[in-house]
Amino acid sequence: MKYAIIIPDGAADEPQSVLGGQTPLEAARTPAMDAIAASGVVARACHTPKVLPAGSEVGNMSLLGYDPLTNFTGRAPIEAAAQGIELSPDDWAIRCNLVTIEDQIMQSFTAGHISTEEATELLVTAQEKLGGDGLEFIPGVSYRNLLIWRGKQRPAPFTMDMRATPPHDLTDKTVLDNFPRGPGSDVLNDLMSATIDLFVNHPVNMKRLAAGKPPATNVWLWGIGKAPKLAAFSDVYGPQGAMITAVDLLRGLASLVGWQRIEVPGATGYTDTDYAAKGRHAVDALKEVDLVCVHVEAPDEASHEGDCGKKVTALEEIDTHVVAPVVEALKSTGDWRIMISPDHPTFLSTKTHTHGHVPVAMAGTGITPDKFTSYGDTNAANSDLAFDEGWRTMGWFTGPNT
Repeated sequence: MKYAIIIPDGAADEPQSVLGGQTPLEAARTPAMDAIAASGVVARACHTPKVLPAGSEVGNMSLLGYDPLTNFTGRAPIEAAAQGIELSPDDWAIRCNLVTIEDQIMQSFTAGHISTEEATELLVTAQEKLGGDGLEFIPGVSYRNLLIWRGKQRPAPFTMDMRATPPHDLTDKTVLDNFPRGPGSDVLNDLMSATIDLFVNHPVNMKRLAAGKPPATNVWLWGIGKAPKLAAFSDVYGPQGAMITAVDLLRGLASLVGWQRIEVPGATGYTDTDYAAKGRHAVDALKEVDLVCVHVEAPDEASHEGDCGKKVTALEEIDTHVVAPVVEALKSTGDWRIMISPDHPTFLSTKTHTHGHVPVAMAGTGITPDKFTSYGDTNAANSDLAFDEGWRTMGWFTGPNT
């Protein structure tokens, strides 16, 4: 049996007046996804328990079949795994966004989608001036970076009760009263404040301002946690898997569950990603592995920008360049199954993630079709097949009797 999972990150949404009361998924032209729904089943799944953050770190862990209530330890340690960073039991990983804050308002949680090269220069400066003695500022991709706190060198004041608001939840909102809080938060707040002075006249920001781009005013520290331990996916569900993604969070999850990681040139983690390249690499991967998972960040990024048109376009690109060729390839392999599922809803109206169910479509060998002929939020809401504990969806999808 060959399997494919397509994750249009943050695709689930509310009806939009500009779309005639349809959701972006319903308004987008997605014949390949609709064909999966028509030949299989439409369901709904909740991957974000209300007691945990409604973010991709929780949602994707659940989507891959791991109960976040027992396995989730924080976002940053998952991203540390993506970079091959080993964390001892005394170590903490902390997500380190580069952001743009003006007059205490979060203008951009991506610092205007700062380039990886620019971000690296800023993180090198932070390490030179603030790091050392157990503190490691680690460049990642674009605005997504890490701070590693080595507990043996510098005893950590944190506990799992330390909380910080994700910067993508603060777009166009005040950052006041949203700084890190709880045990050890004063240390993180001091570090964040220290980077303001470091970055204000930094050559990277001077060049960005001269080019009319927003500066990276400081780092935003959040997503703190210790290393998780996840059972190998093949031990739990059977298939040997491979992950295609442009973001470290999914790379990290892949590493933690024992999947291969396939790097795709032109995959950016934004709406300008090379959708077709992702589709081609997924088709090629099916020749080598039992299961390929393609994660596409673009719908989520469009939602964070409140751009309905971009979101619809991203979904259409995923359908044309990823879903369609993957389905065609699967059908030539013998027994096969495919699942389409976002990790969480991301509302255009609020520009942020939210708790709630997402629409799921599954088709292939052994899956008996239901009454639905298209894929979308409304059909999912009306389906009799619901996974309120979303992590159980994977067992149904890979199970022998569906």
